[in-house]
Amino acid sequence: MTITIPMVDPAGEYRSLKDEIDAAVSRVLASGRYILGPEGDALEGELAAYVGAPHAVGVNSGTDALHLALLAAGIGPGDEVIIPSFTFFATAEAVSYTGATPVFADVREDTFNLDVSRLPISSKTRAIIAVHLFGQCAALDALSRICKDNKLILVEDCAQSLGAEYQGRRAGAWGDFGCFSFYPTKNLAAAGDAGLVTAKEKGHADTLRMLRHHGSRKTYLHERVGWNSRLDELQAAVLRVKLRHLDRFNEARRRVADVYRTKLKGVALPAEDARGKHVYHQFTIRSAQRDAIRERLAANGIASSVFYPIPIHKQPAYEGIARSISLPVSESLASQVLSLPIHPLLDEASVERICALVG
Repeated sequence: MTITIPMVDPAGEYRSLKDEIDAAVSRVLASGRYILGPEGDALEGELAAYVGAPHAVGVNSGTDALHLALLAAGIGPGDEVIIPSFTFFATAEAVSYTGATPVFADVREDTFNLDVSRLPISSKTRAIIAVHLFGQCAALDALSRICKDNKLILVEDCAQSLGAEYQGRRAGAWGDFGCFSFYPTKNLAAAGDAGLVTAKEKGHADTLRMLRHHGSRKTYLHERVGWNSRLDELQAAVLRVKLRHLDRFNEARRRVADVYRTKLKGVALPAEDARGKHVYHQFTIRSAQRDAIRERLAANGIASSVFYPIPIHKQPAYEGIARSISLPVSESLASQVLSLPIHPLLDEASVERICALVG
């Protein structure tokens, strides 16, 4: 059946901001500066200020943001990095790119974020990646304390959480690094791949700028092997327009979530940590009848998604290091979670229709 209520509506978002986005794109095209120009510089400054971080460095994607942040921190072969198993594969992938080993940890059933009471810290642990899943921050006070006590690097995976808060500070302002994705479905969405890293230390930011540009700070002088991971000017210009509307869009997502909370029956709703502010990149319910609900929605032209059907420690790519691992909460969630449509343009009548079919 034709989908009449999609999960997201990037084209609709463009239409709502068409004049501003078209003007920004035209400005870049007319300038002739398409790589490492004034739009990227301005976006870095604006996002650093928005997040509340001293430094920000634009990169090619959220995956590159994680990878280069770990490299800038000196993570490499022989090191271990703790990550939640219930997240997107890129979090583990970025660790593996460095030659380090991802160590999988379980999550809380209510928030879907790292269970800080069961972190498998060892003598080889060098960093923890705290994923703020679905738009809600992990327990950053406890994670910051654990990292300080154990001399570990704290990396925030903020791919789904730009604008989220914890104890009055925004995601990306707590850790040594905050790693953002601007994939077209994100709360702040580019027209393609794009990412950014926030950093507390200037030395880390300088290293990130070198790594993203073939290991070079000075033209044709390469201090180390780097990557081609630059955020292009067109994407930066689009993101600068949308950043001005981000808080409004996030509040619209929260209003959609409020309707879901009022109308949905018979399923477990996502928890909201009272210490923070959820920005609802996804609205994810839990039900033992997940598959039946999904089929019923699809039969009525309504999209839904399962994020994520297989925890990373169960993925074939990691069976060599995770064969004997049991993470019961992650495994249970993978069999029960279902994400419903949520985006700033979703109207209340559509949400009520979805709720009627879920219940």
